[in-house]
Amino acid sequence: MTSSASRALFLQCGRGLLLLSLLALSPAHAQIDMELESAASVNEGSLRFLETVPVKRFHHHQNQIRIDADSLNSGWVHLSQCHDNLDAVERAQITFREGFVRDLKVERFSRIAEAWIEGASVQLRNIERGARLCLSAQTRALRHNGNGYYNLLSGPYMRKFLDGYYPMRVSLAVDYPADQLALIDMSPAPQPGFKFEEAPGRVGLDALFEGELMIQIQFERP
Repeated sequence: MTSSASRALFLQCGRGLLLLSLLALSPAHAQIDMELESAASVNEGSLRFLETVPVKRFHHHQNQIRIDADSLNSGWVHLSQCHDNLDAVERAQITFREGFVRDLKVERFSRIAEAWIEGASVQLRNIERGARLCLSAQTRALRHNGNGYYNLLSGPYMRKFLDGYYPMRVSLAVDYPADQLALIDMSPAPQPGFKFEEAPGRVGLDALFEGELMIQIQFERP
């Protein structure tokens, strides 16, 4: 791979597309961050939860969503988001779906030379191994389906390089007004590699997987 080569690692998450593009990789960066599994073991897209944590480091994407009373009318929820173990590249960008994000801010970052907002995207320069990035925003992720039913959609999440999917961990915590909403369903169902915890006014999910993951949480007015 030469310094003029262009490759892309797709990390999708949230309500709409999040794209992390790895552009113009130098040979050094490519050697560091393409420590992915051999082509023979690549997942080609089907969702597979992992019961065993991979030995090699992998991306951990963390979302905390807060639904308040205004969200029930507007669909806008509050988002805090962090990325750990970003791949080491010279340039990258995280882009959100236009019209589904507002008040996007970079809260903090480490082992990244620069991080700044351009429209509905976060631009990154000179990302080192073990980099961390935290953002905040409001996203239009809550959908009212009528008759007092609401869906919170999160995803699709994926970590993709060329035609292969690689291990990714997603942690999602959702806080909601327990006096105005009641949890009634969630998809996918809890299983090995996909943990689920529930308490009054809070839902917590933790997934370790390869492929594409879409999370849907359904509420109703009590």
